[in-house]
Amino acid sequence: MPKIKTRKGAAKRFNLNAAGRVRRGKAYKSHLLTGKSRKRKRHLRQGGLVAPADSGRVRRQLVNG
Repeated sequence: MPKIKTRKGAAKRFNLNAAGRVRRGKAYKSHLLTGKSRKRKRHLRQGGLVAPADSGRVRRQLVNG
């Protein structure tokens, strides 16, 4: 039986925290930043959590944790 491989694209974007929830980075922080307020850019720096409805799909792609 072959080993199950992790999806590397997902592994670079998501990771698990100590509670087992899936962490993610926020979008809209790469370019066109002059039109966004200082507060908005500051909040985009902090990560978020994947919604419970999607976390099962993401977790299946991160088979090796």
